[in-house]
Amino acid sequence: MTLLFQIREFCYPDDYQQVYQLWADAGPGVHVGRSDSWEEIAKKLQRDPDLFLVAENEAGLIGAVLGGFDGRRGMVYHLAVRRESRNAGVGRALMHELEERLRSNGCLKCYLLVTYDNAGARKFYQDLGWERMEIDIFGKDIS
Repeated sequence: MTLLFQIREFCYPDDYQQVYQLWADAGPGVHVGRSDSWEEIAKKLQRDPDLFLVAENEAGLIGAVLGGFDGRRGMVYHLAVRRESRNAGVGRALMHELEERLRSNGCLKCYLLVTYDNAGARKFYQDLGWERMEIDIFGKDIS
């Protein structure tokens, strides 16, 4: 399937509702939480707005990826593509652009998290050259 689209930086607040809905509808693997609220995204954009990208075509927004860089390591937080636009290179293009931007910011290594039940995402990232790491992830709500 050939799909024409362009990639651009996320525009806050104009794109927020569409991206939030895209994440919410993405299916297994993208978990929308408190850190995805309007206020939290505004805080995130103060740090590295160039790492929040969207893909769009004449029908509107069809994909988004949120990345981050803390000065030492990069992180991919959410990658989602509308179901009807999947398998057309949108996710691959978003990841390529994000990786290029991370590299140009001086990032040497990047991480992302994939849930155990998301075999499709694991294959997608492995096909892009990402390697599975043998580590445990710990989290703690400190709010």
